[in-house]
Amino acid sequence: MIGFVRGNLVEKGSDHVIVDNQGIGYLIYTPESVLNELPPIGNIVKIHTFMYVREDQLALYGFLTRDDLEIFKMLIGVSGIGPKGALGILSTIAPNQFRLAVLSGDSKTISKSPGIGPKTAQKLIIELKDKMKIEDVFEDDIPADLNGSDYDQDAGKEAVMALVSLGYSESEAFAALKKITLTPDMDSETILKLALKKMLTF
Repeated sequence: MIGFVRGNLVEKGSDHVIVDNQGIGYLIYTPESVLNELPPIGNIVKIHTFMYVREDQLALYGFLTRDDLEIFKMLIGVSGIGPKGALGILSTIAPNQFRLAVLSGDSKTISKSPGIGPKTAQKLIIELKDKMKIEDVFEDDIPADLNGSDYDQDAGKEAVMALVSLGYSESEAFAALKKITLTPDMDSETILKLALKKMLTF
């Protein structure tokens, strides 16, 4: 197996890159999100890869982080979702947005991906919900000390997830929390109610 490829970026296509490693050009299929984040041709890149092997296909799929790679592996583990469908999802939805959509049961967001209808989106939610944690979504987003006040971080995360499931963006949800004086005794329901009141002032 090839865990990652590090080398000179020599080509960027519409759905792939070619990385030169010691004279060997590795063709790696990637989602659009990866293509947009890559540096210009000629730079050294490191791409985490997954080798997809079937009787009629041998291909490398690549991502800039292990996190993205793990989401890809989860997706192709769902019956009916192949590499092309998984890349389509990750080209449309960022990994944390996908996690949040699964955890909140947001099939509408998932079904915006090419080739993914409402039924398939619901299937993804059912099969992947138990494999994801809310902590993975917000561990790098929501600070342990918000506005200099102590609070139950888990309750804050749950409140943010609830706001997003109601249709607010993550940035709007975090902005609402920043306007609240949070205390350690507040549960997620209390934080949610206060945050919704702040939403009305946006």
